[in-house]
Amino acid sequence: MQCKTVFITGANSGIGKASSMALAKMGARVLMHARDEAKGNSAREEIIKESCNKDIDLFICDLADLEDVKRMTEKIKLKYPQLDVLLNNAGIMTRDRQETVQGFEYQFGVNHLSHFLLTQLLIDMIRKSPSGRIINVSSAAHFVGKIHFDDINLKNSYSNFRAYSQAKLANVLFTNALCHRLQVEGITSNSLHPGVVASRFAHARDPKKSNLFIKWAGNFMLSPEKGAETSVYLASSPEVEDRSGQYYKKMKPVSSSKTSYNLDSVQKLWDLSLEMTGLEKSFI
Repeated sequence: MQCKTVFITGANSGIGKASSMALAKMGARVLMHARDEAKGNSAREEIIKESCNKDIDLFICDLADLEDVKRMTEKIKLKYPQLDVLLNNAGIMTRDRQETVQGFEYQFGVNHLSHFLLTQLLIDMIRKSPSGRIINVSSAAHFVGKIHFDDINLKNSYSNFRAYSQAKLANVLFTNALCHRLQVEGITSNSLHPGVVASRFAHARDPKKSNLFIKWAGNFMLSPEKGAETSVYLASSPEVEDRSGQYYKKMKPVSSSKTSYNLDSVQKLWDLSLEMTGLEKSFI
């Protein structure tokens, strides 16, 4: 990964931090995203110290605000000419229904729409790489997911798992759309299930409302380092340099849900995502 530039969302904790650490140790320039500046700087300093790699940068952004996503991408473009790997890692599960700044259901907004917009706005940087890679961290939850096109913000039928599984299915559909559109350019796009990882993704942003079951179950989950293995593999391995449109588990391609291969759903979600993110046209 020497001379490679990698951007990772949700990089200050969990599998995002573990992915950042592993790729930094391989010699990559790692651009970390975090929502909280203090936590982001703490993670960055730890990675620099342990990896002996000083080429680690930090960008602050609240993915629940699409205007903030736009501001962050402009800062990235001003500092760096090229991006070799985009690891769309950040994800959250909220207990109660919440909305983003733009009024979208929170999990769909953070887990899918922010990364859709981010990828659109950074695609020209990825095009400058001789072997650009886009990696979307999904979940096995997508197997029971459904895109509720008639109620995308789940105002009428909310449950936290319904919202989460919808967003994780959107990650896989987005991956397949990117594959169809970018494979001719030599840019790959793959998604993955990291395993059930002991991280803070399922904790409410208010620590007083954290999911007690998730805290207890964390004792039986994978470590962030173990959970990051497939992300790191897809970001760095020459074995997958020309593989695209696949869904990985334990560093092996496996079948994703039947719904995820539905081309009508792929296109319908793409068009809806363009509309919801306010893009007049697609850059991909």
